Amino acid sequence: MDPAVDLSTDPATHPLRAEARALQAEIAALRRACDDLPVPWKEASRLQPLLRNTQPSDSAQWDSAEGLRAQVGRLESELSFLSALTGISIGSYWRQTEDLTSTEMAEKGIKKVVQKYRLSGNCHVVTFQLEFQVLEIQDKENSSSVVTDFNIIMEPTEFSELSEFVSRAEEKRDIFMFFRSLHYFVKWYEFRKRTFKHFKEKYPHTVRLPEGTGSRYMSICSTRRPGFALIVVWRIQIDEEGKVSPKLDLLTQVPQQALELDKNNVTEMAPLSFRSLLSVLGIEGAVESLIQLFCAENK
Repeated sequence: MDPAVDLSTDPATHPLRAEARALQAEIAALRRACDDLPVPWKEASRLQPLLRNTQPSDSAQWDSAEGLRAQVGRLESELSFLSALTGISIGSYWRQTEDLTSTEMAEKGIKKVVQKYRLSGNCHVVTFQLEFQVLEIQDKENSSSVVTDFNIIMEPTEFSELSEFVSRAEEKRDIFMFFRSLHYFVKWYEFRKRTFKHFKEKYPHTVRLPEGTGSRYMSICSTRRPGFALIVVWRIQIDEEGKVSPKLDLLTQVPQQALELDKNNVTEMAPLSFRSLLSVLGIEGAVESLIQLFCAENK
């Protein structure tokens, strides 16, 4: 046995054991968060045994310093893989257990415990801090647990689209919906950012991003006809069930004089026509078709 490590003390207070249990808790949160995430087929065979192995280990494996170090190393490796898969990284973690079992409950074989949790981390560019409590009640036949308090703390950011979702997640006390939806929201945000950046670089004189590449809307402007513009508004919506999806709309900016000459209501029908383009060409194809119309006019 390593003389630098004393395992004769209370096993629950050993530093390596405490670190291992903290890592297990982080892995459990990420494992539940990625239950509904799509997994590429080439990763599936690796993921399934990995997730099974993240279950708490038998304490008998922790009877030596070598076993503890091996367990901590394995947990760190698994946590790294799950973080890469979900995009969610846990920076800090805290848990406190309170036994609420009264004497009367104990006599009836009922145990009542509340687990208080606090963790913080990030999902790519979005940072968060969660505080929640889990009430566990166990008797001789059944056991149950319920989240009794859930609070999400997020720094003021450019992601105004997340505000309503955060309130709903707190109201529903659905921790795993929060992780899952946050994952998909960030995926769509990064895709929107890359798409707008691509078109700005490809058509620098026609495309404008008033809020930069992180903008929620893009202007397609005519250089030959001042005052004419098409504005693509791209929102990222999260519904009541936590499903994340893009919603694109088209706004038109046309001088009043031109509107009066539009006898065929082309301007009025433009948003509906854009939705039809989206269903046929997809987001990138529909947006590029609009830009090319203005580019052809500008030549």
